[in-house]
Order: sequence, then structure tokens, then C-alpha cells
Amino acid sequence: MSWTELRFRQVHLDFHTSPDIDGIGAEFDPKEFASTLERARVNSVTCFARCHHGYIYYDTKVNPERRHPHLTRELLREQIETCHARDIRVPIYTTVQWDRFTAAEHPDWLTMDADGSIHNNAPYGAGFYADLCVNSPYRDFLKAHVLEIFQSLPVDGLFFDIVKPVECSCCHCRVRMAAQGIDPSDPDARRAYSITSINEFKQDMTAFVRQFSPDCTIFYNAGHIGPRHRAAAEAYSHWELESLPSGDWGYLHFPLTMRYARTLGRDCLGVTGKFHTSWGDFHSLKNQAALEFECFRILALGGKCSIGDQLHPTGRICQATYDLIGSVYQEVEKKEPWCRGARPLSDIGVFSPEEFTGERMPDASMGAVRMLQEGGHQFDMLDTQSDLSRYRLVILPDVIAVTTGVAAKLEQYLQAGGALIASYQSGLNAGEDASAVTSLGVTLTGEAPFSPDFIRPKGPLATGLPQTDLVMYLRAMQVEPSPGAEVLADVVVPYFNRGIRFCSHAHTPSAGRIGYPGVVQKGRAIYFAHPIFTQYHRNAPRWCKQLLLNAVNLLLPDPLVRTNAPSTALISLTEQPEESRWVLHLLHYIPERRGVDFDVIEDVIPLHDIAVSLRTPRPAARVVRVPEGEPLPFEQHDGRVEFTLPKLVGHQMVTIDLA
Repeated sequence: MSWTELRFRQVHLDFHTSPDIDGIGAEFDPKEFASTLERARVNSVTCFARCHHGYIYYDTKVNPERRHPHLTRELLREQIETCHARDIRVPIYTTVQWDRFTAAEHPDWLTMDADGSIHNNAPYGAGFYADLCVNSPYRDFLKAHVLEIFQSLPVDGLFFDIVKPVECSCCHCRVRMAAQGIDPSDPDARRAYSITSINEFKQDMTAFVRQFSPDCTIFYNAGHIGPRHRAAAEAYSHWELESLPSGDWGYLHFPLTMRYARTLGRDCLGVTGKFHTSWGDFHSLKNQAALEFECFRILALGGKCSIGDQLHPTGRICQATYDLIGSVYQEVEKKEPWCRGARPLSDIGVFSPEEFTGERMPDASMGAVRMLQEGGHQFDMLDTQSDLSRYRLVILPDVIAVTTGVAAKLEQYLQAGGALIASYQSGLNAGEDASAVTSLGVTLTGEAPFSPDFIRPKGPLATGLPQTDLVMYLRAMQVEPSPGAEVLADVVVPYFNRGIRFCSHAHTPSAGRIGYPGVVQKGRAIYFAHPIFTQYHRNAPRWCKQLLLNAVNLLLPDPLVRTNAPSTALISLTEQPEESRWVLHLLHYIPERRGVDFDVIEDVIPLHDIAVSLRTPRPAARVVRVPEGEPLPFEQHDGRVEFTLPKLVGHQMVTIDLA
């Protein structure tokens, strides 16, 4: 069996099963299993060879002691055979860095902290989270295990779980670092080595796998895809973006990571879960509206869908779970013709602070995603190796302190007609003591002397804002405009900083005196002195978003998409080049914090009479609601196609067939 691209309707079927439960797989019914998946319109299911407990679920000759002690059948083989009979693909899961059995048997293979203690180890705790070191002889065990999988079973693909950089000081890593001239006692050197080391492991394992299969899918999961993955991209056949609305993710994580991953030239699979909370939440069901939103958003941003489930230890598949999954996947199946081969269209590129800070979800990144999504803009997340020529506007949010090479790349981009927005420390050199991008039109003086201070925008930058001083809660950088630059907003300073002297409950009010520039424009570059992206993520001042959207409008007055939809709507535009058509996705689901822990979605609130204007390269031949097949009347003016969507309930696609 062979597949050249990912399927749209997948399930990731966890099976982490304790040795203290008997009757493992005893109630597995192959016919019921496959027919239930088929009824739910699932066409790919990831099943387990080996779990985090360290147990194996097929007839292993190499590691018979690791076969689950209460396994009553060769479960994985039966799962594969019954699914293949119905043309359901079965990638095979195996764990890498979490394996309780191996951790207990080989503590010498565990990662070690710099103080000599075992990293992340809780031998008496409820969990299997001690990390194994892939630079130890454990790698040989893994290869023997993978070889046996190929010798024992048909392999559609391999899903390697928990493959992440760990700053390790075990004897194996120390020897490897020393051999490469790396000082193991240097924390920064160890952190850098942890990334190059895990990338080397992936490349080595992929080369090993390719000896047995030139085309099986291969993925290494770490719960996130970001700029550090570019260096090892050749080890992957595709990306799987694990991103549940609970746990360590939240609803903002998926668009943040998807808007980056989709630029790396690999097919993308968005992974959510059927669970109310997160993985391993047995006997819970997500609200249907939430699962719809998560899957339809995956489609809108250019991915395929995967829903996480966990099989009961008995092997009996839960019918209620697949009633839920099926209710959503039936709709996904209807939408597939307008998603197959679709590539996202973007006119804005946003540098990801993750490359600079090392954080998985930097505040500045999330603030940028929030503001641009709420403004209906089409954008990707970038790194310093990205091709900027694809974008009409590039944004550097808050903490992009650039090197000389990156500064030259940005200057060249501006000279070629691009536009740039930078804020706070972005555009400064790596030492943060001078402006590296001279075209920004500012000279750095230092940190602003007052905080909080107040911004007073003028002209077009003040559009939609009250004519008053507006508080900026986070400290700015103090800059001077260069010759030829224009100040678009002044900073008005308070009477004094709050301290021994203070006024009222919070900060000191405006003294009405202009102190220094708040926003500066020079040509096609605009600089914000404040960290507006971080600020918006923290407490969402509407004026910060409006200032940013006004600046975008100054530099990009004819964006790809304009709508009158509320900020709660998600607007995404894709292109199917072979069909010469664009596909506009409109979604309206509102996550709410109804419990303390995470956001949920329960109700779907319709929108009516949404006006849409698209900047197209050619005139439109027709505009159609799909999959309903209902034509919509449209007009064309000044290179834009304009129409009104009468009603949006949850998710609607509209195709624009180009002449």
C-alpha cells in the first residue's frame, strides 16, 4: 500500500496501558473496530507498537519481556489487517524518550542534569516522564525495535513520539561534546548541543528507516513545530501539529505554529483531541461545536485533520466517541474538494520571536497572531531564513534583535519595494544598543525614562481612536527620528514615575508634556517604540490593536481581504492553482473561559450579511458558496471582487473562480 500525501480524516489512537490492568485487547473486535472507523469517515488511524509504559503490542521476538504481560492477542497486526481491508491507513506509533520499562531497567540511559541528578525523574510518581538519552546505547535498542517492526508488520508510516532537545550531562553526552570541542560545563553550549544532537538523531533514524521503506511517512513529535525544526526538516516526511485547546497549548497555539509550519514545504496535519481536557482523559467527550471549529480551522489554514482518542485497555472501541468524530468528519469529507492541493495566500510575513527567545509561545508572537487575525489579515510566521519576497509587508514584533546579515536582508527587501513594521527592541542590533535597520528612521537613545507613559497618535494613525492620551503600560525604547522621518504619534509623559511619589491606585496621570516619539515613519517603514504586541497579548488594549491595524493600512492600503465581519470571525484565503480558483474560509466560533482551566466552545452564533472584498490578480468568472453550490452575485472594481455572504453558521467556504 502506498500514499503520496496525507489523508484528511485521521485519528491518533493512544494506547498507553498499565501492566496492572489485565485482559488487554480481550474485547477487541476487528470487524467492529474497522467498521466504526469507516462509519465515522476515518481514513487513517495511528496505532501502537510500543507505549510510554514501555510495553509492546505485537508478537515481538526481539523484546519478548516487553510484550504487555496481559496482552491476549497480536493487537497491532489485527488493527492493521482489518483497516487495510477497508483502505484505512495505519501509521505505527512508538515512543522514544518516555518509556517507564526502559527507565527502570536502564537508569544509565536516562538524561542527567548538570548537578548529577537524573533529569525529570519521579520513580515513585504517577507518570512515565523521565527522559531517556538518545545518545546512550538506548539508540541501538530503538533501531533494533524499529527493524523488528519492519520485519514483522506492514508499515505505512512511523510516528516517533517525544523527540525533543534535552540539556543532558550524562556520560554519553559529555563524551560526545568533548569529542566535538564543546565545553560540557557551559550551559549555553549544552543547550545548543541538545538541539544539534536531537537533530542528528532524527537524521540518523530517518536514514535507518529509509533502508527498509523509501516512502513510508516519518514524523518526530515534540508537541510543537517552530523555527528550530527547519534544520532537521529533511528527516520528516510531513508535519503533525499537536495542539489541543487545553494542556500546554490553548486555542492560540495552533494558528501560531501552523502559520509557520506551512511555509516549510511539507504537508501539515493539525492534531486536536476528542477529549474534554487533554490526552488520557478517558470517558470524556468534547463539545461538538468545539471539535467542528478545531477541524474546520485546520482546513482553513491549509492542513489535514487528526483527532486524538485513546483506546480502552480492553480494546473495545467507544461508539459515542466515533459518533462525535463522525459528525465532524462527514462535514470535512464534503469540504475536501476545495481543500485538496490548496495553499494559503498571505501578503504579510511576521518574524517569529521564538527564533530569538527560544520560547515556544512568546507573548509577542501571540499578540501578533491575535491582532492580525482579529483584523482579518492574511499572514505567515517566518524565520530569518524565510523568503521575504513573497510578502508585501513584514512585521518584527517587539524582540527581533537582528544581526548584520538579517539587517542587510531587511534593507534589501525594503529597497525592492517591501514595507516594514517594527516595535520596541526589534530592528536593533544583537547588543540592543543601536538601530541595525537604518531604514526604520530612528536612532536609539536608550530605555524610555517613564513607564507607564501615554501615546498621542495623529493623522491617519489616529483613525478610529478617541482624541485623548492613551496609556501604554509597558516601558518603551527612547528613540530620535532620523532626517526625513515623520513622527506619527508622540509620547506624553506622566508627572513622575510611581514610587516614593505616587498618585491614586495605579499609575501617575499624564502631565500633558510631550517627551519623545512613540511611532515614527520613514518611507515604507514604521517603528513603534512600545512593545505593543506583548502588551496586547497580556491585557488586550483595543487602542494597541487599532494603532497596529492603522499602521498596516498605511503601508498596505489594498490587502488581500477586507470584510465587515466582527473581530471574533476568522478569515482565511487559499488558492487551488490547478483549478484556477481561490477559496475563502469564514469561521465564527467563540471560545469562552467557562471554567478556570481552559477555553471551551459550546454555541454557534450565526452572522449575517458579511461584506467581502478580495484583491485578485484576474477578474472573477463566478463566486459560489461551497459545498452547497449556491452562486453569489458579485461586482468587480479596481482589481477587487466584492460580494456579500448572506449568512455564516460556523464555517462557510466561498470559491472565486478566476477568469
